[in-house]
Amino acid sequence: MVSYGKKKRSRLGRADVGSYWISFSDMLSSLLLVFILAVTFSIYQYYSLLEIKTQELEAQKAELDRTQITLTQREEDLRTAQVTLLGKEEELASIQIQLTQQKADLFAAQTALKTKEEEQALLQLKLSEQATALASQEIALGALQEALSSQQRQLDDLLGVRTAIIQDLSRALSQAAVAAKVDATTGDIILDSQLMFESGRDMISPSGQAQLQRIIPVYLSVLMRPEYRDFLAEIIIEGHTDSKGSYMFNLELSQDRALAVAKFALEIPSLNAEQRQLLTKILTAKGRSFSNPILNADGSENMDASRRVEIKFRLKDTEMIQRMNEILSNGTQP
Repeated sequence: MVSYGKKKRSRLGRADVGSYWISFSDMLSSLLLVFILAVTFSIYQYYSLLEIKTQELEAQKAELDRTQITLTQREEDLRTAQVTLLGKEEELASIQIQLTQQKADLFAAQTALKTKEEEQALLQLKLSEQATALASQEIALGALQEALSSQQRQLDDLLGVRTAIIQDLSRALSQAAVAAKVDATTGDIILDSQLMFESGRDMISPSGQAQLQRIIPVYLSVLMRPEYRDFLAEIIIEGHTDSKGSYMFNLELSQDRALAVAKFALEIPSLNAEQRQLLTKILTAKGRSFSNPILNADGSENMDASRRVEIKFRLKDTEMIQRMNEILSNGTQP
């Protein structure tokens, strides 16, 4: 019994063990099925999600490509803009340089203008000062012109001494009915040698003596006037010949004739003591031979006119110059 019971429990025990493994196997199969289903569902979900993500990625890629194209276009636009900007910067730099130069030129012009304005102001001031000085000078000039006019009148009178003497000589000889010609420029009186001397001789002819006695007193009366005598330096008797004969012969002849006239003039009875004394101091005689002939219009020698005696006077240049200096320095009345 005991064995049977043991055997029965033993069979019962093996039967329970078998059922257990069958239940466990079924459970494992169920779990495996559930796992497979879970895996399949997961895979399905994965692929579904993968497809969604792939579509999203493709959409993003497309968007990225569009963005890339846009960026590329923008980069090109940016490079173009950079090139344009570079050109603008160069233009701006050039304009800046021009502006800098213009500013420098403007500054220089302003400086020059300011300098010019200062110079103009200074010039205006100087002009004003000069105008004032000029007004004073004009007043002084008026007084000076008055003084100069007075001095000029005195100088004209002084320089006109020879002219006055010539005019007075011509007038006096004409009034005395003396046929003697006075040179209007020099005041020289020319005596015809044919009337004064015989040919080749130095003795004064009677007609020549008569002529000298009429000319010399009138001549001296004019030159010895108070307004002229202080300026009279010399009375010269000059003898001249024509060119016939040698120079030395004519020199001696002309000298002898001049000396003869000078001696006769000193011995004229009608001269007073004062006139004779003056002649002894200032009278000279010179022979010129044929060194200063009288020429015809065609340039040939006028033989008759070349034979002559001239009476000349010379003024005192030194005294006249001194007198002019006195007039110019202090305006002293003559």
